[in-house]
Amino acid sequence: MRATENNQGSFLNRISIRRNQIVSMDVNHEQELQDLDLFQKRVSDRFSNLFSPSDESPIAGAGETALLSIAWLRKLLDVYLCCEAEFKVLLLMGRDPAHISKAPLDRLVPELLDRAVKSLDICNAVTHGVEAIRHCQKLAEIAVSALGQKPVGDGQVRRAKKALNSLIAAMAVEDKDGIGGKFSDRAWSFGRKGGAGSASSKDRTVGQFRSLWWGMAKGWSAARQLQAMSSNLVAPRGAESTGLAQPVYIMSTVMMFTMWALVAAIPCQERTGLATHFPIPRHLSWAQPIIGLQEKIAEEWKKKEKKGSFGLLDEIQKLEKLGLSLTEFAESFQFQAESDRLEEVATQVAELAETCQKMEEGLVPLQQQIREVFHKVVRTRTEVLEVLDQSGKVSTPTM
Repeated sequence: MRATENNQGSFLNRISIRRNQIVSMDVNHEQELQDLDLFQKRVSDRFSNLFSPSDESPIAGAGETALLSIAWLRKLLDVYLCCEAEFKVLLLMGRDPAHISKAPLDRLVPELLDRAVKSLDICNAVTHGVEAIRHCQKLAEIAVSALGQKPVGDGQVRRAKKALNSLIAAMAVEDKDGIGGKFSDRAWSFGRKGGAGSASSKDRTVGQFRSLWWGMAKGWSAARQLQAMSSNLVAPRGAESTGLAQPVYIMSTVMMFTMWALVAAIPCQERTGLATHFPIPRHLSWAQPIIGLQEKIAEEWKKKEKKGSFGLLDEIQKLEKLGLSLTEFAESFQFQAESDRLEEVATQVAELAETCQKMEEGLVPLQQQIREVFHKVVRTRTEVLEVLDQSGKVSTPTM
């Protein structure tokens, strides 16, 4: 992201120079409009880069980034951080504090700060979800290690089967009781049937796994949190569309989409109705890439929600597909298996190993970026509150 950071620095320097040239005066209106237009263009360009040609297919080619993969989510968080830094400069740098305490900003800015607080809860929930994914990764690695032995014997297959059964059962844990029951039963049907031991083993696996990612309060809901964030999100009209109300709306939209995409990709507590995404007016040219991404993600969520979804993360989808196939092999394993079947299994094990490697390399940095976003939101909110305090018109409670 070095090129992005350089471009961002150029943008911030440009605004800084303009604002410093104006002493004891409001920012020149014409320059303000130019800055706002540039901000919109940069937001559009960044999300256009996320909506790459490789996203037209669920399978990305060599060197490409699949939609909702770990690498894609890291790019999304980079985009968010860049947009947030530039927005803060537009809103605060060289500006009379009284300016943002006037209508309509006296209403829009506190609403933005309230969304920021809600986004912090989502960051916390998603961080717990990443831990759950790392647990799945470890189970998949056990299976890779066992099935990668040559020749594969009964002992290795039993070890792999145990890890794979735990993996599939864990990924069948839904984010709300009762939604994923059919999927859970289907996934566990690859294990031993009928015995009380199987049922208790399943319950134990599910219970341990649920404790990993239900780190929020029992009644907390990611879907309701997102709904609350978008409840009063309305695009500015008339004269407001050419003033600071516009970048406030843009930043709110970027924040909403980022949190919504994270919740869709990573296991979170209670996501019912997530496909009902927040509306963005189609006449806004800067928003077209976001709308396109939103529609693709919502379409994928609708497909998965019918049977229960652990998350749309690309690596999760691969783990589920390969895990189910290898579990079938383990259940029907014969020492003198056909060579074609063994070659197919070897290919699947190699693919599973590659997926685990991507997770090993990407999940911890992703978790760190989520924390970075969390702390950035806190700092920006504090800075805006300090400016509002200077104007003597604070209308949002401190954290």
